[in-house]
Amino acid sequence: MYKEYDAKRILIISDTHGRLQNLKVLMQRLQTPDLTIHCGDLEMSEESVQKVVGSQLVCVRGNMDYDGKLPAEQMIEIRGKKIWITHGNRYGVSGTPLILKEEAIERGMDIVMFGHTHRPYLDTDKDITILNPGSLSQPRQDNGRPSFMMMEIDDNGEAHYSLNYL
Repeated sequence: MYKEYDAKRILIISDTHGRLQNLKVLMQRLQTPDLTIHCGDLEMSEESVQKVVGSQLVCVRGNMDYDGKLPAEQMIEIRGKKIWITHGNRYGVSGTPLILKEEAIERGMDIVMFGHTHRPYLDTDKDITILNPGSLSQPRQDNGRPSFMMMEIDDNGEAHYSLNYL
């Protein structure tokens, strides 16, 4: 049911909207991750993003993506962590991620990743981690800086998250 990945360092991005300049800058500064996850609104081909990140890439379709090849959501497993990736627009995340969180818990997920709001978000509790890396091209949070997240899974299987800005 889940595609499995053996990755320790995972780059999480979203809402690049056809603009790769900030992603190119990021990849010059960052050691190539084991896996990159894009939470939708690429507005370009998956292959174009793949060339820039240089790692395995998992993408979902956002509300501005018209490439029918991209799935609306994906469920994957990384080192035993069940992860649901969705753009989030179908779950009312512009108001609150609560519906998305409840759905992820019902599905038995450990982590849910979403985009759409262009604002970073990270909530970790005993049941689930829910996160949004924000946008690399059109940030909407107060500081206005392009954002992304890194997830690192240690040798004990614990996931650690960091919110980062360009």
